[in-house]
Amino acid sequence: MPENKPASVSYTRPKDDYFEKRQLKRYAGVWSLWALGVGAVISGHFSGWNIGLSAGGWGGMFVATIIIMVMYLGLTFSIAEMSPALPHTGGAYSFARTSMGPLGGFVTGLAENVEFLLTPAVIVFFISSYLAGIFETPTSVLPVYWLLGYVVFVTLNVVGVELSFKVTLMVTLAALSCLLVFWISAIPHIDFAKWALDIGTNGEKLPDGHGPFLPFGAAGIFAAMPFAVWLFLAIEQLPLAAEESVDPKRDMPRGIMAGMVTLIISAFAILFLNASVTGVGAHALGQSGEPLLDGFRAIYGSGIAKLLALVAVIGLIASFHTIIFASGRQIYSLSRAGYFPQVLSLTHGARKTPHVAMIFGAGVGLAVMGLVWTLAGAAKGESIIGGILLNMAVFGAMFSYVLQAVSFLLLRKNRPHMDRPFKSPLGVFGALATIIIAVLTLIAQLLDPTYRIGVLAVALWIVIGITYFVFYGRHHLVLSPEEEFAMDKSETRPSR
Repeated sequence: MPENKPASVSYTRPKDDYFEKRQLKRYAGVWSLWALGVGAVISGHFSGWNIGLSAGGWGGMFVATIIIMVMYLGLTFSIAEMSPALPHTGGAYSFARTSMGPLGGFVTGLAENVEFLLTPAVIVFFISSYLAGIFETPTSVLPVYWLLGYVVFVTLNVVGVELSFKVTLMVTLAALSCLLVFWISAIPHIDFAKWALDIGTNGEKLPDGHGPFLPFGAAGIFAAMPFAVWLFLAIEQLPLAAEESVDPKRDMPRGIMAGMVTLIISAFAILFLNASVTGVGAHALGQSGEPLLDGFRAIYGSGIAKLLALVAVIGLIASFHTIIFASGRQIYSLSRAGYFPQVLSLTHGARKTPHVAMIFGAGVGLAVMGLVWTLAGAAKGESIIGGILLNMAVFGAMFSYVLQAVSFLLLRKNRPHMDRPFKSPLGVFGALATIIIAVLTLIAQLLDPTYRIGVLAVALWIVIGITYFVFYGRHHLVLSPEEEFAMDKSETRPSR
């Protein structure tokens, strides 16, 4: 998307106190950023990834995870270069705004917005599934868990950035500790060939295991890719904390890359061990809503497993808490610049947290879940929220990844002399790999009839958003830090 001509957008002059009412507070260091990145993703190592076993078998999921890992390495290295050069809360929107103009920035922000609104909804659904399994509550109680989850963790995020980051660090460490306990416990109880390879070529369970590595062939790898994304999804949210980082130019690249190393180790450990535990297997895990609980049950029996699973919920809570943080900052940044209604960017007078944006994001997530639950019914609603909404979040993420990688390439080409405290060692190759793999993942989603309707719904939402921008939004922009930076770096300035 080319840079917009000066007459294509207009900016309103905000009142003197506009930005005073929209201030954030700096607090985060490198370990806070590491926890924010890892915490956002770690729920995907507890639930969600396992659906890929049904789609591709263990081997298909394994190869898909390698491919998706390459995509995320290309993406995170690109982000690690752009974020200290463009240290604004806008993150992906900020990168695209600087490289592709207001429309490019808005579309990128809109795609990422889909991800950060729907991902917490999927995670709180998995939390409710775990809690229902632990406390043996009926399906009808699940919406109560959703509401309580949003109320508690939006409140924690509103109270203050110091508390938010401290809670993030604690729950992330607790989640990793829980995974570590599972890995150590599982090692004496694994039989890879019998249990991980228990899916036949027709998708049937093989009682004696020892099935093919790729039961569905190369098509299985392709089909598993959207679920492998769940093992890394949301690491890209770190730049949204740029204006709350003490030294984003130094700490942001370190936090992102340390997070990726942690997630790569955890992803392959859980993929191998969870599916290989005696008495579980890839076939059963592929249809489970709480795969880690299944693993604990097989190792320790139902009694102690419930206690361990209650601890395991912390992993889901870590991601739920941190993505609510990201959702609030993402809505806040687009609102502060006028792309979304400006009232959404108001921050709490004393605590300097974007409380309006976080409450709004939580309300949208709950509304979507409630609508699906009501229209589809409880039984079918579970499968839609756990599968289709997950894929809708992945679709929004993939679309934003493509645009972020394009932003990286354009910034490298058009602004070679821009100050870059960190340079991606993968450079252009990493960005191109991100684009290719993200597009392949999008195609995989479109080819699956089960999830196609959700993907098309996201595409329709983006079209509606572009229509809103063209006819209204572009005439009501505000000179936020991201907009000022982009305009100062361009040869022409839009008219006010």
